[in-house]
Amino acid sequence: MLRTALANLSPAERLIVALDVDSVEKARALINVLGRSAGVYKIGHHLLYKGGIDLARELASEGKRVFLDAKLHDIPNTVAAGVKAIAEMGAAFVTVHAYPQTMKAAVEAAENTGLTVLAVTVLTSMSDDDAHDAGYALPPKDLVFKRTVFAARNGVPGLVCSAQEVTMIRRSVGEGLLLITPGVRPAGTSPDDQKRVTTPADAIAAGADFIVVGRPITAASNPKSAANAIIAEIQDGK
Repeated sequence: MLRTALANLSPAERLIVALDVDSVEKARALINVLGRSAGVYKIGHHLLYKGGIDLARELASEGKRVFLDAKLHDIPNTVAAGVKAIAEMGAAFVTVHAYPQTMKAAVEAAENTGLTVLAVTVLTSMSDDDAHDAGYALPPKDLVFKRTVFAARNGVPGLVCSAQEVTMIRRSVGEGLLLITPGVRPAGTSPDDQKRVTTPADAIAAGADFIVVGRPITAASNPKSAANAIIAEIQDGK
């Protein structure tokens, strides 16, 4: 999706709900409850190996927008094959890790398919200490900057990043890239295992195009009300 199309999206369409539940049945029930209170459904590792691939095909065939959070990273030929298979499923978005060879292969494989490749810069659960322990010489913020430059050079249309880094990314590569921000939590709620978090309103105000929310919706006693409250925060951030 080009960023120029975002002006026509409602706040609800900019909410990506992470289907972080442990069965397809629970995912379907959640989707039925949410109705139009979500624009995109993200299927990640919670569901991918429990029927999530078939669910992604099912949702895409129903006209729903599916974000397959596969986080692909392998030799270029394997990445390309995976991206082509995901495009054939009808998914709207797929994630890859922000390594140059991986991004280049994914972008080339997705060309003219309607699938938007998103490069994951640095996971929002990673702190400075975590990056050091993993052997990186750079802290997460500097890693994000470096990988953003790589993504722009390789023609990646969008990034997954912390909302705390959106302003820096916009300054470094301009307005052309879609920015999708996980690690978003409504004001006053627990960050869970996320470490670089922000609120929905602040993420949108900073320049995020879409926000990803999981447990604050999926674990809520009333998921639809929780989603609608987040949509209101997105509206406040515009």
